[in-house]
Amino acid sequence: MKVAVVGATGMVGEVMRQVLAERNFPLTEFVPVASERSVGKEIAFNGKNYKVVGLQTAVEMKPDIAIFSAGGGTSKEWAPKFAEVGTTVIDNSSAWRMDPSKKLVVPEINADELTKDDKIIANPNCSTIQMVLALAPLHKKYKMKRVVVSTYQSVSGTGVKAVQQLDNEVNGIKGEMAYPYPINRNALPHCDTFEENGYTKEEMKLAREPQKIFNDRTFSVTATAVRIPTSGGHSESVNVEFENDFDLQDVRKLLSQTSGVVVQDNTDTNTYPMPIYANGKDDVFVGRIRRDETQSKTLNMWVVADNLRKGAATNAIQIAEYLIKNDLV
Repeated sequence: MKVAVVGATGMVGEVMRQVLAERNFPLTEFVPVASERSVGKEIAFNGKNYKVVGLQTAVEMKPDIAIFSAGGGTSKEWAPKFAEVGTTVIDNSSAWRMDPSKKLVVPEINADELTKDDKIIANPNCSTIQMVLALAPLHKKYKMKRVVVSTYQSVSGTGVKAVQQLDNEVNGIKGEMAYPYPINRNALPHCDTFEENGYTKEEMKLAREPQKIFNDRTFSVTATAVRIPTSGGHSESVNVEFENDFDLQDVRKLLSQTSGVVVQDNTDTNTYPMPIYANGKDDVFVGRIRRDETQSKTLNMWVVADNLRKGAATNAIQIAEYLIKNDLV
C-alpha cells in the first residue's frame, strides 16, 4: 500500500503524518509530496526521514492512495493526473466538493456510497464535518427542516500565517498580517472571501455541503462564520428545527451512541465542550443541549472539534481506511 501525502510540509499535512502514524495506517511505502521549493527537503514520518518529491514524480510513482492538502488550484490540476494512473485521491480542498460527479464523504455518515470507480473523493469543509456528525443521528430520527449555525473558528483554519499573526499580536511583535484586522482580543465575522450574496465562501460551504452529504435537499442551512483568537479547534452554536418533536434525554442518548461523538453536557458541573479540550482529539464534542423555548420542535446545541484532525486530516484518513477495509483500492 503506497500512500502519498500531497502538501506534506503544510500545517494539515503535518497533522496527516501524525494521524497516519498514530492509527498504524497499513502502508508499506510513504511518499511525501510538496511544491518545488520543498523538493529534496527531509521530513519525519513514523521514526524515519523521507525526502520530499514533486508532484510529477509522485504521479509517476503511481501511489495507491494520494491524500491531498495543497489548495484548490493544485487539486484541480493534479488530482485528475493521479486518478489517470489509477491512484485514488482523497482531496481536502474545496475544489471537488460540490462537483456532482464526486462524492463528499464523512465516513460515519455516507462512506457506504463509495465504489472502486470513485478515483477523486472530496473531504468536506472542517466546519461542515463536525456539524453533520452531530446532526446525522438526529436528522435520521426527527428529520431536519432548518439549521441556523454560528461558528467560532480557530485561526489554524486559515493556516500557519494566521497562527503566526495571533502569536505575534499576543507577544507585541509586528509582523505579516493574514487578516485585514488584528485577531487578538477580537472576533472577525469574515471567514474566507465574500460572495455576491453577502455571505462568505465558508458560510456557503456550511449551507450547501450538508445537503450533499445527506443526499437530501428538504432541509436548509444558514450560517454566520466568525474567526476568533484561538489557535486550535472550531466551535459552533447550532439551532435546528425538526419536523418531528424530540425528547432531550433521547437526543443525548442518540448522540452518545454515535460513533465519533462525545456528549459533554452537565450544567451542574460546568461540563461542556471547549476547544482547549478538543485540541488534539479526533472526536466531535456536543453539549449545551437544550430546547429552543421560542419555537416548537427546535433544539440548541454547542459543537466543538479539532479542525485540523476530524475537520481535515483524520476524516481523510478514515476515508482511506474504509477504502482499504472494503477492498476499494
